[in-house]
Formats: sequence, C-alpha cells, structure tokens
Amino acid sequence: MEWRLFADIAEAAGSHSVEIDLDGDASVADALEALLEQHPELRDTVLDGGQLADHLTILKNGQNVASSGDNDGLDTEVEFDDELALFPPISGG
Repeated sequence: MEWRLFADIAEAAGSHSVEIDLDGDASVADALEALLEQHPELRDTVLDGGQLADHLTILKNGQNVASSGDNDGLDTEVEFDDELALFPPISGG
C-alpha cells in the first residue's frame, strides 16, 4: 500500500511517497500506524494527544475518509492496492 505525503509532511519524511505493508484486514488507522512506525519523525506533526490532528486530511483513493459516504473515518477498511494521501491545510492566493 502507498501513502502519498504533501507539503511539510513530505519534507519531514524526506519523500512524497511511502510504501507500507499491512496484514489481512486493515484500516486507515492501521495504515497510519505503519506509516508512523516507518517514519517516527512524523508522529508529532500527525498526532495530537494520540489522535489524528484536526487540521489534517486523509484521502483513500481520492475520497476523504472523514466525509465519505460510509463515514468510518480511521476505521475505513483498506486493501493492498489502495492509495492513501495525507494533507496538511492548504492555502493559496
């Protein structure tokens, strides 16, 4: 499974893409933990009090896991060929 990382998260990880391995039935939370195990330097950026920081967005195959139809959030199931993306707030002008 692949994580796509953006902005300061990618800079902290040293890469815009991270491959992780998950066993059997896995969730977005499991995939996030696997990412943080590979890149512990992201832990303080991604977590707030042990929970996903409110200002971050996770997409699974382009769909926001917090606002998808099933609205399972971090409990959303993932498959080996899914792509997850982790976004900090984005502003422009």
